[in-house]
Amino acid sequence: MPPRVALIILCYNGLDDTLACLRSLARLDYPRDRYEVVIVDNASSDGTPQAVRAAFPTAKVIETGANLGFAAGNNAGIRYALEQDHDYVLLLNNDTEVAADFLQILVDAAESDPAIGVVGPTIYYYERPDLIWSAGGLIDWWQGTSRMYTDKLDINPHAVLRDVDFVTGCALLCKRTALERAGLLDERFFMYYEETEWCVRIARAGFRIAHVHGATVLHKIPLNARFDKEYLAYYMTRNRLLFLRATGVGLTTWLNALLLQDLRTYLSLCFRPKWRKRSGREGMRRAWMDFWRGRFGMLQGGQ
Repeated sequence: MPPRVALIILCYNGLDDTLACLRSLARLDYPRDRYEVVIVDNASSDGTPQAVRAAFPTAKVIETGANLGFAAGNNAGIRYALEQDHDYVLLLNNDTEVAADFLQILVDAAESDPAIGVVGPTIYYYERPDLIWSAGGLIDWWQGTSRMYTDKLDINPHAVLRDVDFVTGCALLCKRTALERAGLLDERFFMYYEETEWCVRIARAGFRIAHVHGATVLHKIPLNARFDKEYLAYYMTRNRLLFLRATGVGLTTWLNALLLQDLRTYLSLCFRPKWRKRSGREGMRRAWMDFWRGRFGMLQGGQ
């Protein structure tokens, strides 16, 4: 029998995207009795739970009652999946649409080696389905940074399975044995870097993290998306430091992260003419203060 999979879609508004995502999942060629669609709603204000129940009555809808963020929201779905004895959990953004064969390809890849704990698909821009948004990611342990393999017209189509350091939480399939050994997502992150730290923890538990070229997802992120808003600067700065602490990096990495990365970025935002118009300075300052004070989770007074 094919493994049982829980497809967890976390929502915080974005009803139209959610319904489009569910319509694409309805076309999956994976055996229908071997997967379950689980909608986790983080207190949407656009009627998402009611609309999903009306349009897709077989989907499981979990209402958290508050905006718990990415980590805690997905953990609610993962706990349900474990209770229902699913063999895999798939985290999937609600602003995605998937190819009919993507789940079968991911499961086949994960099943090909007991040592594989996490696999991720090739994610393309919805507006440019020939342009890769993510094909797994790399961690630079010397500088304390991470980056996705992105903005490529294609990668080696013959590399069916490729080991990577992490898979983006936009579309991530995790084996039950891996998450049972490594634990759930760390809810201190709220959003950003939680899946990166999770993949590191799973790898350190003895599992491989892999990108699967042939599995295809389209992501509705703008081609010119900018991540310079105050709250984004806050989460990216604070959570990268939390990631470094959680993974136990050495002093050299800390110095490089704080001096070569954060301080250089902050000074550029303050003094470089082409950067001074960007947001982010206040977000970075609050991030540093909250990190050293041990304040994690949701940004107080913000998103």
